[in-house]
Amino acid sequence: MADDILFLFNHDAPHQVAHIAGIARAMVKTGADGRTVTCAVATPAIRARVESILGSAAGQVAWYDMALPGWLEAALALPNKVAPVRRLMRLRHHAGRINAARVVVSAERTCLSIREGRGKALFAYVPHGAGDRMVSYHPEKGGFDLILVSGHKTAREMVARGVAPAERLRVIGYPKFDTIDLAQSKHLFPNGNPVLVYNPHFDPLLSSWYDHGPALLDWFASPAGQAYNLIFAPHIMLFAKKLHVSLEYRTARLRPDIAPHWQSAANILIDTGSAALVDMTYTLAAHAYIGDVSSQVYEFLVRPRPLLFLDAFSHDPRSREGAYPAWQAGDVARDAAGLAALIPGAWQRHDAFRATQEAIFADTVSHQAGHPAVQRAAQALRDLAAGRGAIGPQA
Repeated sequence: MADDILFLFNHDAPHQVAHIAGIARAMVKTGADGRTVTCAVATPAIRARVESILGSAAGQVAWYDMALPGWLEAALALPNKVAPVRRLMRLRHHAGRINAARVVVSAERTCLSIREGRGKALFAYVPHGAGDRMVSYHPEKGGFDLILVSGHKTAREMVARGVAPAERLRVIGYPKFDTIDLAQSKHLFPNGNPVLVYNPHFDPLLSSWYDHGPALLDWFASPAGQAYNLIFAPHIMLFAKKLHVSLEYRTARLRPDIAPHWQSAANILIDTGSAALVDMTYTLAAHAYIGDVSSQVYEFLVRPRPLLFLDAFSHDPRSREGAYPAWQAGDVARDAAGLAALIPGAWQRHDAFRATQEAIFADTVSHQAGHPAVQRAAQALRDLAAGRGAIGPQA
């Protein structure tokens, strides 16, 4: 069976789902030029997450199960704790079905590893986030026929860095925003104290968690820190593994675990694996953000509020990262003690950062009133499937 437009949900965690599932929903609801829409899912949990976003459209798409044979799943269990071998093996195991599609839509570049060559399936890429790490502009991404980016920043940088020519880029906005109630703000603590969310990345060189995170949580658990509430909401992949390996930086580190006294602190909410880590529950509930390099900072900036950053790597000669645009929009500290000292005055200093926050957000996320990102993306995919003209970086 050949699929017309196949959305690829090939991951063990659900953090990529919202970036493309809403586009699949829009294609079904607005029409796909008579083409079938297929959702290829890696696990039952991923399918459930996709279905929750599709809503009534779930019954109008075709489903394809990317499970591996049981013996192979078991054999890959141990090595998968270090490297994404299951993800890669699923692609290889189902390469025939994937390459037979007219258009393949993915939120990660690993699908290109099984591509049989141009002229067969057309591959479209929607980044799962809008961050500024070097990996966002990895040269392999130039292998996609169409790249749908959230804003002019990413389009501009991809062209400037030689990743892809302008005619293969389309600025669409941020599809994840169209799947979430952005007006929500849940009350997660029984007091009126300020709420901060700490969102460290998982990369063993770039993340603040390995060297500074435990000391920061110690401060929040201390008498001084208890004047504030903390949501510890790391990137969902940070606690998926104990050992984190960065092929990019050829380094590996063991992840520090959760200390019991953090869990017992009434002012600290710890979540290392629930769906709330990826559905903006915490970024919308917090009054200030603490992070390092996660692109979730741009999800937080959908409503401008104070930003604080832990810089764990700029002094490291191994780092190839440039200056982070988001770091211009908030306070930056080099260690936990320095960051804790910045917290009390963060709200008073916010006015000085607001204009910068609004500018970098507008550059990162293109918004068009009346034209949601999912609809703009769906139209771009229809154009790609139909071979309709050049696809340039339209707003």
